[in-house]
Amino acid sequence: MLTVDFTRFPLAAGDRVLDLGCGAGRHAFECYRRGAQVVALDRNAEEIREVAKWFAAMKEAGEAPEGATATAMEGDALNLPFPDDSFDVVIISEVMEHIPDDKGVLAEMVRVLRPGGRIAVTVPRYGPEKICWTLSDAYHEVEGGHIRIYKADQLLARIREAGLKPYGTHHAHALHSPYWWLKCAFGVDNDKALPVRAYHKLLVWDIMKKPLATRVAEQLLNPVVGKSFVAYATKPHLPKAEA
Repeated sequence: MLTVDFTRFPLAAGDRVLDLGCGAGRHAFECYRRGAQVVALDRNAEEIREVAKWFAAMKEAGEAPEGATATAMEGDALNLPFPDDSFDVVIISEVMEHIPDDKGVLAEMVRVLRPGGRIAVTVPRYGPEKICWTLSDAYHEVEGGHIRIYKADQLLARIREAGLKPYGTHHAHALHSPYWWLKCAFGVDNDKALPVRAYHKLLVWDIMKKPLATRVAEQLLNPVVGKSFVAYATKPHLPKAEA
């Protein structure tokens, strides 16, 4: 389940991609399939080990084109172990809401992104996320949990302040908002509640089968209750004199 829309965020074979805070690796895997040179970085050692295993399995199965590379590594988003201008593309999906120093993370992403490079940032959308916080303290008051809710204009202001130029936005995963509202209402750790189980089955069916009815429904509902807000931006080239 991808949050970044690669029709709006074009990726070319050979692009150097950093998936920052990669988690289980969903965006890193897609970039690898598209022929990129991918680095998946996360602070969670267990998740990085799993991502590395999946990269190896994908290579063995021939899922990645010739020339594509993939590396999984532990790292600190506030102190990235890469030189300036190392990447053509940076993706940070559902991460910034967890990090106190979000300005510092953006500064590091800008540093390692080459001039003219592209960045995709996704965060929980304000309205659906606010409902989750209202229904359940346990949803966000956990170690490493969400510490803020971004409004769209606030996130775009952060992106501009970091020196990036936004060029597009959209919302995603409308069908997932009701699922999390149910989870918050019945208990975030209570997977046995009938409404939660039933809706989860619907989501699994949608992800696996991609039926037209749910695909159309989600497209129509995304502007209204899409769970994620997605922003795309570029790093401007330096003026010739400054360069």
